[in-house]
Amino acid sequence: MARIAVIGAGMGAMATAARLAVGGHRVAVYERSATYGGGVGRFARDGFTFDTGPGLLHLPAVYRDLFVKTGKEPLESRVGLTQVDPASRHLFPDGTDVSLPNATRAGVISALDGAFGAGAGERWSELTGRAREVWEATRRPLLEDALADDTAPLGRDPYPAVRRGLFRRGAPSLASVAERELADPRAAALLTSYALAYGFDPRTVPASATVLPYMEQTFGAWYVRGGLRALADAVYERCLARKVEFHFEAEVRGVRTGPDGRACGLDLADGGRIDADTVVAGAPLPTLGGAGSPATAAVPGRFVVCLALRGPRPEGTAHRTVVHAADGRAEWDAVFSGSGLCDSPTVTVLRPDDPSTVPDGSHEAVTLQVTVATTAGGAEWAAPGVAAGFAERVVKAAEAAVPGLREREVWREVRTPADTERETGAPGGAVPGPALAGAGGLYLRPANRTAVPGLYAVGGWSHPGGGLAHAGMSGAIVADLIAGGPGGSR
Repeated sequence: MARIAVIGAGMGAMATAARLAVGGHRVAVYERSATYGGGVGRFARDGFTFDTGPGLLHLPAVYRDLFVKTGKEPLESRVGLTQVDPASRHLFPDGTDVSLPNATRAGVISALDGAFGAGAGERWSELTGRAREVWEATRRPLLEDALADDTAPLGRDPYPAVRRGLFRRGAPSLASVAERELADPRAAALLTSYALAYGFDPRTVPASATVLPYMEQTFGAWYVRGGLRALADAVYERCLARKVEFHFEAEVRGVRTGPDGRACGLDLADGGRIDADTVVAGAPLPTLGGAGSPATAAVPGRFVVCLALRGPRPEGTAHRTVVHAADGRAEWDAVFSGSGLCDSPTVTVLRPDDPSTVPDGSHEAVTLQVTVATTAGGAEWAAPGVAAGFAERVVKAAEAAVPGLREREVWREVRTPADTERETGAPGGAVPGPALAGAGGLYLRPANRTAVPGLYAVGGWSHPGGGLAHAGMSGAIVADLIAGGPGGSR
């Protein structure tokens, strides 16, 4: 039985810990903050609760597998899991309003034809058909298996070429694919909004990013009753049931190595020294004195406004509505070029039909999310008026999705990347996106097996990147590597 020290109590780290504990190892988790879950946070006040991280789950099979492998019981025995339908509603500056049904190709085609005109749905379907080829080519090497030593194949974009000479000047970006293959600027904005939501610049991210809407359209969008934080609660409780030890407010300053160069323990900020046979790092390695972790300056963060509203949630309200920016390229400049805060940002409005998130049936809890640069256009988020001023712009945009919003508002809570950094330790409050093929490997994350023997990396800053599903797959890969396997989440 090996002694395994896990740094951080994020979702990937806890997924690893639970699997290793089932394998008979003695596992202890050291978390710098007072709680678990990493970026899967919750804000609660006056009987209202809000997710401050992701609001929906994709690829729930990842967590179903975790619960079966660590306890032989279904995920649904621990959390209430439901598909949201429609999967999303989209509001465009010209007044176009389209709702996309959950996990039905025919339904999406019909909805887009009705909103954008005949042929729009088929063009979208053809594009997602090519995205399916990306999924099939990359699912195992990019998501389910440990990162291969030779990553050159993943540096090539698997998005298939189409006619009309689209690729004559090199592999296209997602933005160029959206413009040339979808034709309608609203359909193009729909496609690029998926990349923006994951923190990618549509002008530079490879066409393989079409796999993001493909995954949602194919496997659905799911909500966990009580919010996504309830999933973190369930994984934490599973760890406790498998005798994983948790030490909170236990900041790790470094990873110790023995004379043979192998990781052999941790140094804590309070001077404590922890001995271990193996170390799993669920945090960016540079914060631990390590190497090989990617730069984080270009990775954006998440701006969140939690709104407590009087009045019940109207019947038939979409769970998720995306209010698209008036000028998408200006927003991309603001987020990825540091030109300032966008006047009219793309806002994701989350309105769960969940009585457990409100004090009573005469109120509604609404969460607004926006992808932003980790610094507010060169200013610090803590500077007077910066966060509050941007929140006003966000609420103004959200009024298109929530009529009478200001009249209904009881109070609001604003969360910036600075809050994310303080609570999770993520540099600048950055929220890493999932790994993608193409662009010469620019969107790959460092391998889970590090250059230091006995030291493994898990979670969003390592293979296969950020996102709830990806964190769960990362945990499975690392647990398999430590168990002596090839590293696989299958």
